[in-house]
Amino acid sequence: YYSSVPFPRADRSPSSACTTTMTTTSHPVPISLNKVPSNDIYGRRTGSPGEEARIRSLANTEDDLGRALGNPKIDRLARILDSVPRRQYVKQATPIESMENLTQLLGGAELFIKRDDLLPLAGGGSKTRKLEYLVQAAIDEGADILVTCGAVQSNHCRLTASAAAREGIDCHLILEERIPGSYKPDAGGNNYAFALLGATTSVVAEGGVPEEEARIIAKLRAEGRRPFLVPGGGSNELGSLGYARAALEVVQWTRDHGAFDAIVLCSGSGGTHAGMLAGLRAAGDHTPVIGISTRAAADAQARKIHGLSTRTSASLGEGDIPSDHVIVRDAYVGPGYSLPTDEMAEAIQLFARRESIFLDPVYTGKAAAGLIDLVRSGELGLGKRVLFLHTGGAPSLFHYQTLPDDVPADEAAPAKPLGLHFDSLRVSRDEMSAIYGRYVVDEAGSS
Repeated sequence: YYSSVPFPRADRSPSSACTTTMTTTSHPVPISLNKVPSNDIYGRRTGSPGEEARIRSLANTEDDLGRALGNPKIDRLARILDSVPRRQYVKQATPIESMENLTQLLGGAELFIKRDDLLPLAGGGSKTRKLEYLVQAAIDEGADILVTCGAVQSNHCRLTASAAAREGIDCHLILEERIPGSYKPDAGGNNYAFALLGATTSVVAEGGVPEEEARIIAKLRAEGRRPFLVPGGGSNELGSLGYARAALEVVQWTRDHGAFDAIVLCSGSGGTHAGMLAGLRAAGDHTPVIGISTRAAADAQARKIHGLSTRTSASLGEGDIPSDHVIVRDAYVGPGYSLPTDEMAEAIQLFARRESIFLDPVYTGKAAAGLIDLVRSGELGLGKRVLFLHTGGAPSLFHYQTLPDDVPADEAAPAKPLGLHFDSLRVSRDEMSAIYGRYVVDEAGSS
């Protein structure tokens, strides 16, 4: 039985025949959980009242009863999420896979990965979950063009353009050049995909998005168009519901395969981090969620995630998220957003060569660098089970080309940090920023 559960079928039994012997005053009574009401994707049991009464009569403890009949908090959360209209791009849960090779190499926690890089829309990735809700809202408002913003290699922009293409509406992307000189009209990666998907673009310097949004929206309305503004990263309370729904997939998986001690994910625009945290807590799951910041300092990012997760929780009918539940690590940002680090380059290589999984250098590469460091340091050590959320982004890898062409291919040799270096006296960081993605600097500093 595969690690994902079809979506949203309600007739699927648990993944393995798990039989528990329950001691009564007369004799042991085996209860096969495959014979009781089955799970849907959210962990809800869907059998008849007669079956439920039978299980209640045989259960001796609340734990036995809970395992057999399901979690009412999960059922309540699922009903709330089902009540919010969405486009249903996501037809089934994304798989959770064991990373056995990386686990063995690092010698620490048992590592798993949730493959949201395999989500629908062009190139896949986490924004698909958010856009299910946001594009539905746009259609409900009668919009004929989506407007959104992102960096020059934005995964969010690619997926917004993809959703617009699928729905037969137009799309305008505002690209923010966060690193001076980083925008090239003829660049590959996501930038190539923007045009391929039929989107129009405008480019602004860092900080210029709000003014450009206002200008574009006013221009479109003056032309008689009906624009819908999608927030950057799809990260507001509505978009974050996509990851509250993903949290239910995680909870369902753990009911059949065992709990995690931590979940590690990217923390950027915030909707993924906030939605996962709010969804888990609404489902009664208190697994720590560790966000690896890709841009902001930890304190500022934690404040943002706390605010958005609390608002998302409120939309689910739950209370505030405690501030100490928001965990953000910023030690892996490096010299700046999208700028390379040795640890990121090593992580991309390890995931590719050990697990045949591509990461991107801006988001998942740095999040994976954080994961690897937490395992090596012992914080996520032996005896723990850790889930890494792969939020996608691989199309941009082929623009940045983070690793040199002559990386040693000896799998038996310990992986060493590879990639771009900033310690050269002959090439400054500013110069490196301007040429990043076009040249590779070796350890001697020559280009």
